[in-house]
Amino acid sequence: MKRVITISGLHGTGKTSVANRIAEEFGLRIVSVGSLFRSLAKERGLTLEQFSRVAEHDASIDRILDDRLKQEAEKGDVVLDGQLAAWMAGDAADFRVLLTAPPDIRHRRISDRDGIGFEQAKSQTTTREKSERARYHKLYGIKIEDQSVYDLVLNTGKYDLEGVIVVVVGAIRAYFVSERASA
Repeated sequence: MKRVITISGLHGTGKTSVANRIAEEFGLRIVSVGSLFRSLAKERGLTLEQFSRVAEHDASIDRILDDRLKQEAEKGDVVLDGQLAAWMAGDAADFRVLLTAPPDIRHRRISDRDGIGFEQAKSQTTTREKSERARYHKLYGIKIEDQSVYDLVLNTGKYDLEGVIVVVVGAIRAYFVSERASA
């Protein structure tokens, strides 16, 4: 069986940290859209905020990233880490996780991760997410706040990373056990 697990959520919810641990736990490859996006921005000498504004007018950027997600989902045996991972993986996805967290917690995590001030993290993240929300709706008709495609929605602001991993791994294991039982 070629397993495909998606980990989605807004910036600072812990997508990449959780996706890395899930990939390790289940022996799967990992593909991170956030890492790809950051690499593209860096290659062009732009901040994430600047690159998000460029992407508002250049749909090819999102299409490149989203096509890569689709290709990786088709290959299987992968954890896909990205805001639209569940949507882009489509029927290839076995289990879709959405991570959430209150804005202040997300902004603090981004501030710590990127080594920038809280207010700068808040401003950049707010601008970037507004841009992404508009782009995703325009390009795909996706409303990022729609949680209907997810199998598990978890507020990571309530747990430390280990607690999040326990919940997510447990839910994925339970899913695969019940899937085998019904096959």
